[in-house]
Amino acid sequence: MDYTAKLDTALQRLHDEGRYRTFIDVERQKGQFPHAMWTREDGTQKPITVWCGNDYLGMGQNPVVLQAMHDAIDATGAGSGGTRNISGTTVYHKRLEAELADLHAKEAALLFTSAYIANDATLSTLPKLFPGLIIYSDALNHASMIEGVRRNGGAKRVFRHNDVDHLRELLAADDPDAPKLIAFESIYSMDGDFGPIAEICDLADEFGALTYIDEVHAVGMYGPRGAGVAERDGLMHRIDIINGTLAKAYGVMGGYITATAKMCDAIRSYAPGFIFTTSLPPAVAAGAAASVAFLKTAENLRADHQAQAKALKLRLKGMGLPIIDHGSHIVPVMVGNPVHTKMLSDMLLEDHGIYVQPINFPTVPRGTERLRFTPSPVHGPGEIDALVNAMDNLWSHCALNRAESAG
Repeated sequence: MDYTAKLDTALQRLHDEGRYRTFIDVERQKGQFPHAMWTREDGTQKPITVWCGNDYLGMGQNPVVLQAMHDAIDATGAGSGGTRNISGTTVYHKRLEAELADLHAKEAALLFTSAYIANDATLSTLPKLFPGLIIYSDALNHASMIEGVRRNGGAKRVFRHNDVDHLRELLAADDPDAPKLIAFESIYSMDGDFGPIAEICDLADEFGALTYIDEVHAVGMYGPRGAGVAERDGLMHRIDIINGTLAKAYGVMGGYITATAKMCDAIRSYAPGFIFTTSLPPAVAAGAAASVAFLKTAENLRADHQAQAKALKLRLKGMGLPIIDHGSHIVPVMVGNPVHTKMLSDMLLEDHGIYVQPINFPTVPRGTERLRFTPSPVHGPGEIDALVNAMDNLWSHCALNRAESAG
């Protein structure tokens, strides 16, 4: 067996399909977000503006967060030294979990090293706690949710995206006495559309199901205190388990769930992804706690964030570019071809100093390839003008069709 040839074939297939992914060497500049330096393969550097980051509010540069991390490093050193069960639980971890439980008005929170692990570990563990559990999962759920449901060994049903009528059909067809859980998201990150939270909660009440919501693209940015779309809509009390991230709007790293104290205790006690993973470094936990606390009162940042997203969408629509607009902060511009999407991304970076990664299959279905822009409160008028002008020029240069908004 020529293993190297097999690898060459697999990689060449990605190149041929126009969806081979490359890393862009980005050096963020403290205090200058969204500006950064791009280091090319030849070692030369070029100043760029980041338009595809998940640090939605620039909290990764916030002095309050940085100071909390410095203080924790000075007090404790670098790593946690172990898993949460073996020397890896510190005052910083407990403080962060308390901040998160308070944020979501839940009894408890449980930290993980990422929201991916939080989803995977929790969803794969729940059937151990509720034998015979049936999980109903939205067709466009995050890969981490799909993986957790797939690995749990229990029954699963996939309902069409945001289709509550289909969900009802699936619920009604199953044993009314079987334990059930509905897993879905508040904001689906590729199109920027919202999940029908109230309607799903109504079905959960009717059929006696638990509810599990992924708020990773909403925490920090929606709701009076940044707890997400469920808080904005006054529905947090109807959600049994809330998953969130500390690596997007909060600007640090890590993931979590919040729920009842017993639910968190059970997941903590049974989930291998929690039990056998070294805990977050204390400095990361300290920075995340400071960020969560800060954003609980930073309604101005949330308002500015929404205003910038709205402004960018209006400008792009005005040029006839095919964007999807569901009213969230995510701005997808549809290209529909992986080669063209990569070409646009490369030209934006090299010719205009604008960094936005192409989004191709399998992240999105074939034929829906896109550029996905994530404006922040600190993408000012100058940055928006530069982006809009560059997109206008390149769209014409590449002879791409202009159309009315796709959403």
